[in-house]
Amino acid sequence: MSVQELSEQEIVRRGNLQQLRDLGIDPYPAAEYPTDAFSTDIKAEFVDLPTMTNEQGEEVPTPATPENSRMVCVAGRMMSRRIMGKASFVELMDSKGRIQVYVTRDALCPNAEDTTMYNTVFKKLLDLGDFIGVKGYVFRTKTGEISIHCMELTVLAKSLRPLPVVKTDSEGNVFDAFSDPELRFRQRYVDLIVNEGVKETFLKRTKVISTLRQCLDEAGYTEVETPILQSIAGGASARPFITHHNSLDIDLYCRIATELYLKRLIVGGFEGVYEIGKNFRNEGMDKNHNPEFTCMELYVQYKDYNWMMSFTEKVLERICIAVNGKPETEIDGKVISFKAPFRRLPILEAIKEKTGYDLEGMSEDEMREVAKKCGVEVDSTMGKGKLIDEIFGETCEGTFIQPTFITDYPIEMSPLTKKHRTKPGLTERFELMVNGKELGNAYSELNDPIDQEERFREQMRLADKGDDEAMIIDQDFLRALQYGMPPTSGIGIGIDRLVMLMTGKPFIQEVLFFPQMKPEVKAPRDKDDAFLALGVPAEIIPILRKAGYNLVSTLNGVAPAKIQQQIIEIVKKYKLDVQKPSQDDIAQWTVQE
Repeated sequence: MSVQELSEQEIVRRGNLQQLRDLGIDPYPAAEYPTDAFSTDIKAEFVDLPTMTNEQGEEVPTPATPENSRMVCVAGRMMSRRIMGKASFVELMDSKGRIQVYVTRDALCPNAEDTTMYNTVFKKLLDLGDFIGVKGYVFRTKTGEISIHCMELTVLAKSLRPLPVVKTDSEGNVFDAFSDPELRFRQRYVDLIVNEGVKETFLKRTKVISTLRQCLDEAGYTEVETPILQSIAGGASARPFITHHNSLDIDLYCRIATELYLKRLIVGGFEGVYEIGKNFRNEGMDKNHNPEFTCMELYVQYKDYNWMMSFTEKVLERICIAVNGKPETEIDGKVISFKAPFRRLPILEAIKEKTGYDLEGMSEDEMREVAKKCGVEVDSTMGKGKLIDEIFGETCEGTFIQPTFITDYPIEMSPLTKKHRTKPGLTERFELMVNGKELGNAYSELNDPIDQEERFREQMRLADKGDDEAMIIDQDFLRALQYGMPPTSGIGIGIDRLVMLMTGKPFIQEVLFFPQMKPEVKAPRDKDDAFLALGVPAEIIPILRKAGYNLVSTLNGVAPAKIQQQIIEIVKKYKLDVQKPSQDDIAQWTVQE
C-alpha cells in the first residue's frame, strides 16, 4: 500500500511504529504477557486500606504503596488518555471491562536521566487503540475511582487504524456514534470495541446455546454431527446451495436440514439425538433470514408431538430465565412470556379465527379462490398444502405474539410427518409461533416406509409442476426406514431467532457475528494500464488517484495547471521523491478522444 492511499492519521501511526522499532521496542512482541487479573475482578475485589491518624489527630486514608496494596498485571486496549505533564490517566479496556490506569514519569522512569519511556514512548508514540500491558498496584484516587498505579508499561500491539471516537456528554447524549448498520455488521470487530452492549448480546447467545445443550444432555440425549455436504438436500422444503466435488465428479448440496441423517441414527438404536449446527438455504436476506443459520434438531424415540410440545415449552422457559433472570423477554416494545404452558391451536382453526374462512374439506380450486380473496398471490404450481401455507403466512402468522403451538397441518404440507391419529387429511405436526414468526417445527415422525415413499413421490410431482422448494426422493433414507424406525418425535428450533427473542433484537443481523452482506461497493477505478496509455508515468498514477482522478476520463478537459498544482501539493505533503511533470506533459493526458 502506497503512502498516498493512507489517511493522515494512518501515516502518523506508521511513523510512530517505525520510531518504536528505532528505539529497539518491538511493537508486536511474541512473548507471553503473564496477566493475572481482569478489570472487573479488580474493582469487585478491591478493599480500601485502613485509615491512619495524622499529626493533627485526624483520621485520613493510608497512602497506597506497592508494599501495602495489591499488585496486578493487566493488559488491554488504550481507549482514552489524559496527559497532565508528569502524570497521565489512561482508560484501559480488557476482555471484561474498563479500568483507569495512573501513569507517572517518576514511577515509569525511576532513572531520572532516562525518561524515554514516559516522555517519548507513552506521550508521543502510543496511540488510542494500542494494546499495552501494565504492572502496578491498585489504589483509590481522591475522586473515588479504583485505579492501577502503573510501575511498568509494555507495548503489546500497535494499532495502525484509528478507532471511531464515540463521545458522550454529561447529559448522556452520544455524538459521532458508530451506528450505521452497514458498517457495524461489516466491521463487527469495530462494533464490539466501541459500542456498549454488543458484546453482551453475543454472551447471551452463548448462554442460550449452553443452556439448551444442558437441558438436552440432562435428558439423556446424545449430541452428534452429521454431514454438511450432502448428495441430496432433504429434510425441509428449501432451495439449496449447490457445489461440485471434483474427485467424485458429482454435485453436492449444502444441507438445508439435519433431519434425515438424525432419523437414520434413531433407526440405528439411539434413544435420542440432537445436533446444533449450520444449515444453508439459498433464499433472500431480510431481518429474519440469513442464508446461513444455526438450527437445533432433536429426535427422541417412543415420543409424539404432544410430548414434544410439553418438553419444548419447559426448555424455552428455562432458557429465558437463564438469560434474563425471569421467564419474560421484551422485543419491539412487547413483553413476551415463555412461562409454560403455551397455547395450542390447529392451523385450520387459526385461519378460520383470523379470516372467517373454513378451509376444511375444500377443494384445491376453492382454496385458490380463498387465497385470492385474502390477497395471496397464487399460481398453478401450488397444491393444497402450499395454498394453506401461503394463506396462513399472509393472514395469521404475524398475529401470534405470545408463544403459540400451531398444530395439525394438512398432509400436503408435511411430507415427513405421521398422519393424524383421529383427523383424516391432517398430520401430527406443530410449528411454534412467537412474535409473529416461526421459531420451531416439530412432528410425530413418519416411520411407515411405504407411506413415506408415496409422500416423496407427491413432492416430485410438485417439483414437476415447478415448485423449486419441493423435496426429492432420498432412496437411502427410505432404505433405512425399511429396516424399521420406532415411533419418534422430532423438532427443529432456529437458534438465531431464539436469540433474537431472548435478547430483544429485532434483526437477525444483530445476533450474528458476521451476517451475510452484499458485496462492498467500491468506487470505479481504471487500471494502471489505462493511465500508462495516456503517457502518465507510473510513479505519478497513485498521486493522481490521491487527487481524485480514479478514472482516466476524469482528466479530460481539466486545466493542466490545476492538475500540476495538485501534484505539487501531494508531493510536498508526503515528501515524495518523484519528478514533477510539466504542464505540457499534463496537457497530453487531458485531451482524450
